[in-house]
Amino acid sequence: MFIDSHCHINFPELAARMPEILARMADNKVTHALCVSVDLPDFPQVLALAHEYPHIYASVGVHPDYEDTPEPSVEQLVELANDPKIIAIGETGLDYFRLQGDLEWQRERFRTHIKASRITRKPLIIHTRNASEDTIRIMREEGAGTEAGGVAGVMHCFTESLEVARAAIEMGFYISFSGIVTFKSAKDLQAVALEVPLERILIETDSPYLAPMPHRGKMNEPGFVAHVGEYIAKLKGVPVEQVAEQTTANFFKLFNVAA
Repeated sequence: MFIDSHCHINFPELAARMPEILARMADNKVTHALCVSVDLPDFPQVLALAHEYPHIYASVGVHPDYEDTPEPSVEQLVELANDPKIIAIGETGLDYFRLQGDLEWQRERFRTHIKASRITRKPLIIHTRNASEDTIRIMREEGAGTEAGGVAGVMHCFTESLEVARAAIEMGFYISFSGIVTFKSAKDLQAVALEVPLERILIETDSPYLAPMPHRGKMNEPGFVAHVGEYIAKLKGVPVEQVAEQTTANFFKLFNVAA
């Protein structure tokens, strides 16, 4: 079985087709999915899905790309995370690709999420794009890693270097690969995936974006995460069942969810 460790099935284009989405998950042996929050106004929809479906979990957080949205406080995140179906804080992090200029607000928002993670003891879902140096620095400064008293988390939709992956792993984080790793042009990322131990890998869709081969260009959905798992198995030269079993175990361990 597979688990989609990061999706946005509350987004309108997927929420409107929920019965179909859930059926395709079952057909592809995708047993669970984590629906990830990107802002506070839409958080109730994320939480509602998690409460409606036993095999859907949720997170709470505000994405670094969302500039004109209510800013979360540590106290607010802690309060909202006080629900058994909320298993993570995020997604959070830094993005210097989509936004330019003075992004100190983004860094402060990231620090807020790390503090909430330390208080709630719920793992972080970290987004980083063109900002790996500052991302790792702030993670260390705020004690996000297990060696500093944090609960670590996952570097989601990973596209950075092996050095960044190793720095995150040293802090107790997992590395999550999306459909990008299946793209023919993603040779550098495939080289990273080959080196990351299977015991530290999660798989995800980030749906409705980044559909893996052979669905590239189409709307992504959780059922397609099986293709990511199959590709990583082929890349590493191991049985797909081994990838499915290990990434599933990694998910349950990281997010402290009963299998």
